[in-house]
Amino acid sequence: MFDTVLVANRGEIAVRVIRTLRAMGIRSVAVYSDADAGARHTREADVAVPIGPAPAAESYLSIERVLDAAARTGAQAVHPGYGFLSENVEFARACEKAGIVFIGPPVAAIEAMGDKIRAKQTVMAAGVPVVPGRTEPGMSDDEVAAGAVEVGFPVLLKPSAGGGGKGMRVVRSQAELSDAIAAARREARGSFGDDTLLVERYVGSARHVEVQVLGDAHGTVVHLGERECSLQRRHQKVVEEAPSPLLDAATRAAMGAAAVEAARAVGYTGAGTVEFIVDAEPGGRGGDIDFFFLEMNTRLQVEHPVTEMVTGLDLVELQLRVAAGEPLPLTQDDVRLDGHAIEARLYAEDPTRGFLPQTGTVLGLREPAGPGVRLDSSLAVGSVVGTDYDPMLAKVVAWGRDRDTARARLVGALGHTAVLGVPTNTAFLRALLTDPDVVAGRLDTGLIERRGEALTAAEPVPPAVYAAAALALLVEAEPAGPVVDRWDVPDGWRLGEPAWTVRRLQAAGGDPVTVRVRGRSSAAEVRVGDADPVPASARRDGGELSVTLDGVTARYAVVHSGGQVWLAADGRVTALREHERLHAATEGAAGDGAVTAPMPGTVTVVRAAVGDRVEAGAPLLVVEAMKMEHVLTAPLAGTVTELGVTAGQQVRLDERVAVVTAGED
Repeated sequence: MFDTVLVANRGEIAVRVIRTLRAMGIRSVAVYSDADAGARHTREADVAVPIGPAPAAESYLSIERVLDAAARTGAQAVHPGYGFLSENVEFARACEKAGIVFIGPPVAAIEAMGDKIRAKQTVMAAGVPVVPGRTEPGMSDDEVAAGAVEVGFPVLLKPSAGGGGKGMRVVRSQAELSDAIAAARREARGSFGDDTLLVERYVGSARHVEVQVLGDAHGTVVHLGERECSLQRRHQKVVEEAPSPLLDAATRAAMGAAAVEAARAVGYTGAGTVEFIVDAEPGGRGGDIDFFFLEMNTRLQVEHPVTEMVTGLDLVELQLRVAAGEPLPLTQDDVRLDGHAIEARLYAEDPTRGFLPQTGTVLGLREPAGPGVRLDSSLAVGSVVGTDYDPMLAKVVAWGRDRDTARARLVGALGHTAVLGVPTNTAFLRALLTDPDVVAGRLDTGLIERRGEALTAAEPVPPAVYAAAALALLVEAEPAGPVVDRWDVPDGWRLGEPAWTVRRLQAAGGDPVTVRVRGRSSAAEVRVGDADPVPASARRDGGELSVTLDGVTARYAVVHSGGQVWLAADGRVTALREHERLHAATEGAAGDGAVTAPMPGTVTVVRAAVGDRVEAGAPLLVVEAMKMEHVLTAPLAGTVTELGVTAGQQVRLDERVAVVTAGED
């Protein structure tokens, strides 16, 4: 077994791999970019080495710098995690040349399965059904467009390299093709360094089911059951579970056998995942469940914890043992699935604004715990979430004897999860997990899109939260130690009533709310808006605030920073700012022709110029952040009268970038 392993990644996966290395007594080496100096994975590793500037191309994607760090620290092997270099065949070759073990499959397997086009051709030759489409390598834009027309709309454009939904585009008409192809190539090139595209029929009402496989160098290949990954937005998974609530025993065995044969066909070793598209409404073959090969990911998956929780196996440990030449310690007959596990991905994003990535500094943190609950996270108070990398922050996982128990535990765990200082999708995840179709196991890849505002609409801030914020400020303002009331006299007589302290608090996108509070925090009165005053008390213990309103006690995670009070309870985080200090995010909204950046990022394309006549909805520019693009369009028909940005320029959240003035002149 190795005595030193370098983890060529960052974030929660680096922390997770380091955890297993520590458990096995293996010295761990972390690498980090300038943006990640002091990040949690660098603090938890035994050794940490800087490898370059924030852009991934100059740090985490630099083969030369990663291998130099391995050589300097005496690492015998490199674990690539997922993303970045995990499926990069040149990196695997470079490791081999340097005499360093790549903890992953052989180069030939990466080449065969890491390229979606070759992978489809390989499994087609083996008789595995695939989604109809065009998969010839090196297709030009015209050939991709012709393939789309031939397959029939809607179609899905997919990068041949990489994964994670990056660069995928659903195209519903021929008129959208040109722009979609250009955007897909641009995003694929930026994420994977390869803009090769393939085109497939878009199966809108489908389920995404994948099979975990393991192989060793001694000829053993097994599968560890399947994971259901149908709950997705923007072709990226949000919630995953094992086993799938759809499959029966016969289909599970057939799909597992197909996955094993696909792995055997390329001499696969290590951990890998074979992904399938499954008909969301079974019955195509006399009631049978139809499935089609989608792709194979030649690495560890983000959602691997749900498989670990139902099998009791540590997949990272098995990766390490196989890479060290050991045989797998189990056969197919040894694999047992126990209970059910569900995982929710915590993203720095705003579901009410189309899941756009968000940034900020983690000011406070509440993490879930309890029976059957697992957290894989890279977060710590002080962590900075920027625009350089993927917005996934953590994964909350719950296990139960059955699906209902696992789902209920996960909903509860998310209710005790809070990241203060950075907007996240926690409330959306709780709403999704309590959706009637999700509760019943009726899943498909279009469910989130169909539900729309039912899952993502911003709910009004409850009056109790405004009261809690005012009480938190009261507690903070009180001096430490006993308070002497200057109005008290020896006979207990008081001169009048204590005065109200008036605050005007405002949540983003909402109107200011007047909150009045008087008395001490231990015995106060609070009045929110025009409501009647209610007796209240509050007590703070570090980052936790206990508030009693009219006899009912609630507990919040709380932080006061930068003129804002952040409060979290029941999976919902609210930031309230005193009105006088608030800069409304809606200033210059689309109604007056102004266009604002919906997320912090980099302008990659500018398609208009001052003086251009544009129609409502015409694309003006493209902003990219966290490996995702967003096209900013004209809010109304008119003339571009202001364009304050150029390609390559950084923009802030809600920064005004253009103005379109209505009228002919």
